[in-house]
Amino acid sequence: MAPLLELTLQDNFLAPTAGINPQRWQIWFEQWLDAHHDQLPPAIAYELSLRLTDDSEIQTLNGQYRGKDSPTDVLAFAALEVDLPQPPSVAETEPLYLGDIIISVETAARQAEQHQHSLALELAWLAAHGYLHLLGWDHPDEASLEQMLAQQETLLKLVSIIA
Repeated sequence: MAPLLELTLQDNFLAPTAGINPQRWQIWFEQWLDAHHDQLPPAIAYELSLRLTDDSEIQTLNGQYRGKDSPTDVLAFAALEVDLPQPPSVAETEPLYLGDIIISVETAARQAEQHQHSLALELAWLAAHGYLHLLGWDHPDEASLEQMLAQQETLLKLVSIIA
């Protein structure tokens, strides 16, 4: 049985050009969680947030949290890295908060154009990247980056975004 997911979607960009509705985001994250359920701490449900924003906001966040005064495509703030493990009684009654994913739609649109694919594909790619960071994946070197990119591709295939 697929794990339950409480997804909070904040679309601050307000440009419906990608054609990804909230239900689709929900389905994608639920399927991704189902694929990684055995790698997650046990919980009655899981919770994460996805914020779609612009370059200005993500540049502010990138500067504040990473010391980089420039926009980026995606930021992920993993709760599992900083929170203490939940006691079993809490895991049985409260959702486990995985963290926040923030995507700049403006940067995603530029990257989609550069890669000659749709904005929807680029947003899904970036969401998968952020999702993996929430699960503890990182790419400090080329080998781990290649593994992470391969996992992103697997996630997009899982939800039939790519063949």
